[in-house]
Parts: sequence; C-alpha cells; structure tokens
Amino acid sequence: MPTIHDAVIIPGDGIGPAVSAAVAKVLSAAGAPVRFHEHHAGLAALEDGDDVLPQSTVDAVREHHVALKGPCTTPVGKGFTSVNVQLRKRLDLFAAIRPVRSLPGVPTRYDDVDLVIFRENTEGLYSGVENEIVPGVVTSLKIASRDACTRIARRAFVYAKRRGRKKVTVFHKANIMKLSDGLFLDCVKQVHDDEFNDIPYETQIIDAGCMKIVQDPTQFDLLLMENLYGDVISDLAAGLVGGLGVVPGSNLGDEDAVFEAVHGSAPDIAGKGIANPLALLMSAVMMLNHLSETRKDDRCLKAANAIKKAYNRALEDNQKTGDLGGTLTTDGFADAVIERLNG
Repeated sequence: MPTIHDAVIIPGDGIGPAVSAAVAKVLSAAGAPVRFHEHHAGLAALEDGDDVLPQSTVDAVREHHVALKGPCTTPVGKGFTSVNVQLRKRLDLFAAIRPVRSLPGVPTRYDDVDLVIFRENTEGLYSGVENEIVPGVVTSLKIASRDACTRIARRAFVYAKRRGRKKVTVFHKANIMKLSDGLFLDCVKQVHDDEFNDIPYETQIIDAGCMKIVQDPTQFDLLLMENLYGDVISDLAAGLVGGLGVVPGSNLGDEDAVFEAVHGSAPDIAGKGIANPLALLMSAVMMLNHLSETRKDDRCLKAANAIKKAYNRALEDNQKTGDLGGTLTTDGFADAVIERLNG
C-alpha cells in the first residue's frame, strides 16, 4: 500500500479553523498523500481547559515531524506569551523562510517581486527576556549567540545554492548594536567566505534597506536577518504583492517543520466565512515540497505543483476573496481551486 505521511494540523483560532478546513479540503481533492492529526493551541486550547500550547501538541509534532498551523491570537501588551514564539523555541525551529512573490491576477504597483526572507527564529529581542528594573523602567534583552547566528547563515546559503538564488543580502543595525548585530554579521561573513564564496553576498543597514525595498524590490533576492527584523520585513514585503493573505511561511529545525500563514487570526471576521485561505494553502504547498524533499516522495511534489497551478489559474480567472477585490467566501475560493486541479 502506498505510504501516507502523517502530519499535525493545528487549526488555531479566529479565522484559523475556517481556513484550515478549506486547505485540508483542497489537499484531499489534489490527492496529497497526507493524513492530518488535529491538535490545538492558542485560545482554542485554553477553551478546552488546557495550556495555551499543550504538551500533547508539541509531542505530536515531534512524533510526526511536520505540522500545518493556522493563526493563533496573541494578546497585545498582556496575557500569555505568543504561541508562535513558544512553538519555535520548544521545537528549535530556528529558520523562518517566507517567500514573497508577485501573483497572477493580483495587481500591485510591482509586477515582478521575487524575494525570500530568511529570519533567525529563536533569539534577538523575541527571546522575551524582560524585566522591570524599578517602577516605570523596563529592560528587554537582545540575545545573539555565535551558534545560532552561524546555523541560520549556513541554512540560508544552502537554500540559496539549491534554489539558484542570485544574491544574499544581510539586513542589520550593526552601526548601533555593534555587539549583537556585529556578531551576526561576523558569523554570516565567515560562513560565506569559508563555504559559499561563489554566492554574491552584501550587507545593508536595515532602515536604508527598507527604503530601497519600497523603491525597487527587484534589487534584492534573498534577505537574511535576525528575528525582529525578519518579522517586520516579511510583513513589509507582503505589502508589495497584495498583503498578508497571499504570503506563506515555514519554520524549520533540524528535525521538525511547522508551516503557517504569516497573517494573524483576524477575530473581527471570524465566523463570517470571508477569510482568504490562500496564504495557508501556499504554506501547505511548501509543506508538500518539504515532504517531497525529505521523504523522497514524488506524489507530494505532484500534488504541490497541481495546487499551485490551480490557485494561480483561479486568481487569473478573478476567483478571489474580498481582501483581493473579489466576492468569494473561504469555501468558495477552495472550491474554485479544486475545480481547476485537473484543468
């Protein structure tokens, strides 16, 4: 009997369950050889009387090594720590990869954006080490280690080499944060010089880099940076191609991988059936490509290619949800993709 690949699905909360269900329906229709095991995190887990990130969910990802995750709500300024940050730390998912590409049928002021954001996922200010020194005075500790900086640099250059990327640009603020960002730059340069000196490499102070991205994104290819910068830049870059509803993401470690949409849980439209499932569907395509590479299963690649072709055709045919100027519901877009799977 053909192998079926077990994977965890974490629906999340807000619009998460709706977009997750839509994506699972498309994968099933495409014949993707994946069997999902549902586990919870975020508000959905709290409502079940569990921790915000249950140990059973973490254990399930460790068992199956692959997960597709819907968005989870993170309270602003209070409440529990981000589920995303916790999951990345506990599974050591040190590399966040976010492709940002122009899509057919989604017009923006740019026609040919093709960027990949590589983000160190476990350190920096997102380490969450904060203290109130005295009333009214708070410090946040930015952490950078040679090991973490080196491994994200190596993963980025390996990706660039395998995928034929033209150039790696490191965004930094080492003119001010001379030790932490300075260490990041030193590690990247050493990895480049020792192992990947055939790949063009440059550095860019991040504030000037932001200006250059919005002036002309085609001057960049693969962008490598520390945690906080990567979070901000990936959202900025999403604005170049139509918004957070059309940008996928992956979080990779040495053993495990979690694929997720970049956008949040959008509680204001939860339950209305109008959320765009495309970003999570694109993340599922990344998951299938990952399974194809790691499990050596061409069926996963075939399903990934079919789904990508189908959602591109749907967009070209103006089959879109409201955030992209269309009228389709969440399920309506999934059905439009399914109708084009064999076309």
